[in-house]
Amino acid sequence: MKRRAALSLLAGALVSGCAGLGLPGRKSEAQAYLFAYFIKNGEDGLHFAASQDGYRWEKLGGGASFLRPVVGKAKLMRDPCIVRGPDGTYHMVWTSGWNENGIGYASSTDLVNWSAQRELPVMAHEPGVLNAWAPEIVYDAAAGHFLIFWSSTIPGRFPQTDGASEEKYNHRIYATTTKDFASFTATSLFYDPGFSVIDASIVHAKGRDWLLVKDETRYPPKKHLQLAPVLDLRGLRFGPLAAPITPPGLWTEGPTVLQIGDEVILYYDAYTTKHYGALRSRDMVNWENVTKQMHFPDEGTPQRMRHGTAFSVPASLLENLRKAVPKAG
Repeated sequence: MKRRAALSLLAGALVSGCAGLGLPGRKSEAQAYLFAYFIKNGEDGLHFAASQDGYRWEKLGGGASFLRPVVGKAKLMRDPCIVRGPDGTYHMVWTSGWNENGIGYASSTDLVNWSAQRELPVMAHEPGVLNAWAPEIVYDAAAGHFLIFWSSTIPGRFPQTDGASEEKYNHRIYATTTKDFASFTATSLFYDPGFSVIDASIVHAKGRDWLLVKDETRYPPKKHLQLAPVLDLRGLRFGPLAAPITPPGLWTEGPTVLQIGDEVILYYDAYTTKHYGALRSRDMVNWENVTKQMHFPDEGTPQRMRHGTAFSVPASLLENLRKAVPKAG
């Protein structure tokens, strides 16, 4: 990975990826919703579900994979995160393995035909790093670049919280930026809340940006989702984390968000109870559990959805996707 100057993030005009709307189509063009996800351990790659209202989701392609993973040592495709760039190209990053120092990347204009997959060695400069998990990507229109961030453990880097998470893991959020996916800024620490943290997302909702994270503390168990307002991305300043928003005692991960009208819907993977859940808010403060109003494909089976990205797409693209025969299937 080429390196330029140290990471510098500019606030304003952020287009959310895995936790937001994605770059919308022309205002005159009807929108629909897609959910990019994986099943089982991510061995067979990228799956899609579609919805017209954000509540009822149906799998596309008969549940077949639209893209099989070929990069990384483990060759997995977990946590797929997709954002649409200003030229209409969709950019995807994913977790390529459990113990890797890089992440997967590919792009597409139609979500059917994909570029050659590449491994981005975002943590290769840290020889002892244990992982690079759950990468997310957003487009910062004001800065004219893509922000990519993920969770990693560098042993001994944050000794004050060693032993609070599973095994030897003690995650923090790291990030890089790119304008062209050819050169990247040097990887830098993005967010350290003072505890092991994973699955960070930047949400643009209700006219401002929010940071959504999972507290990965195991001893004592937390495993919940929390929100903090983004105060200044250039200075990496965030407001205090609000109280946990997911149900008490429920272990959750992989959040993704849609804003549909005046509703903000947050989807999460309740991985220990093996179901998908959802919360709804109209003010980003008060959250209502709407899991029972949701329909997700293959719930209760080994093919059930695992976490990924919910995002809006032009309705015409969804219709073409419905007709497509998954090349990986």
